[in-house]
Amino acid sequence: MKDLLNFIVTSLVTKPEAVSIDEQNEEGNITLLLTVDPSDMGIIIGKSGQTIRAIRKLLTVRAIAENVRVNLQLTEPIAEKQI
Repeated sequence: MKDLLNFIVTSLVTKPEAVSIDEQNEEGNITLLLTVDPSDMGIIIGKSGQTIRAIRKLLTVRAIAENVRVNLQLTEPIAEKQI
């Protein structure tokens, strides 16, 4: 599941090296936490959220085939503290 998401997202963004995906498995539920560069957030969300919904739909199709539930959350990157 993580590999599919990584392939889709790195193909879309302008800074693929900034893509980070954390996967959490809990009793047949998979939660994917996606972090991208702040400049790529708009690309991933898309106009009216169409892109992120399409990505979620693709993950859902894969999850049905694997008999699990999937949840994708787009998170903001943690800003580094400047002293």
